[in-house]
Amino acid sequence: MAKKNKKKGASSLGTDGSIVASNRKARHDFHILDTHEAGIALVGTEIKSMREGKASLVDAFATVDDGEVWLRGLHIPEYSHGSWTNHAPKRARKLLLHRREIDSLVGKVRDGNATLVPLSLYFVNGRVKVELAVARGKQAHDKRQDIARRTAEREAVSELGRKIKGMKA
Repeated sequence: MAKKNKKKGASSLGTDGSIVASNRKARHDFHILDTHEAGIALVGTEIKSMREGKASLVDAFATVDDGEVWLRGLHIPEYSHGSWTNHAPKRARKLLLHRREIDSLVGKVRDGNATLVPLSLYFVNGRVKVELAVARGKQAHDKRQDIARRTAEREAVSELGRKIKGMKA
């Protein structure tokens, strides 16, 4: 069988390792305690829509109901070339984890007053994976401290760059 040529300028969305959506706000609003990789049960038009790079994790969260982990609030818009058989954009989607992983997550959520937050959606071997985090909410002063720390690091790096540049001249 001959090797298929890839079109020049073709998008890399929907290929292995490509991140479809990330939840940057979660890293700002929560202390990330632990992360897990989970599969997700999707229908065909959802996969096609995600291959187009369309998904939003802004209001998404995960819950454990009857020993199953469900992702709620994930918005995957309807597939652009779909018909009347398109999926519901905001439906609850089941996350695929081993029983021991689910038990571990339940224990961490109960004991540590934590929550389950999706951090990113990406493709691995043609399958969509969710990076799921066990997280604890930050308070306002924690957020301010993080912003001040990042600003100080940025200023230190730029100052170091100026000193190195001055030595070369």
